[in-house]
Amino acid sequence: MNFLYRAVSLDDEEQLKNLSLIAYGQYKEEMTEENWQLLRANLTSEDLFPSLLKKAHGFVCERNQKIIGMAFLVPHGNPTEAFDEDWSYLRMVGVDPEFSGQGIGKQLTKRCLDFASHSGEKIVALHTSEAMVAARHIYESFGFSVVKELPPHYGMKYWLYKLEL
Repeated sequence: MNFLYRAVSLDDEEQLKNLSLIAYGQYKEEMTEENWQLLRANLTSEDLFPSLLKKAHGFVCERNQKIIGMAFLVPHGNPTEAFDEDWSYLRMVGVDPEFSGQGIGKQLTKRCLDFASHSGEKIVALHTSEAMVAARHIYESFGFSVVKELPPHYGMKYWLYKLEL
């Protein structure tokens, strides 16, 4: 298949929101209805993508001008409860399940890591859940390792991963 990889743009916001529902919607059956509605509300929040687009460097994968994969690298200096001040971190790595198994998630992750390396980042972190088995496999193949288990989120186990560049 012909895939186009490119940097994300401000014009992508609506497609990113739609993709997030498709990509993360595949985990709906592993959650309670209440937890799915909470995740859905967070994914469709008016602030999620504008905030990411302002502070992160993102990459998308397109097929026939439709975004089917995305990943964002947030630079250091943007700490959260999970991520330290001097860590960069991956966010919203997602692929339309219709295209899973075709290396899109791996390619988007690689682009974020290459960008982090060229930008002088020293550490890239991420968090992921027990439901995201394929994603964890990709991260571990790049050398990410578990730092600790995080408090459950959306009723699932979550782990903090880290990679030193």
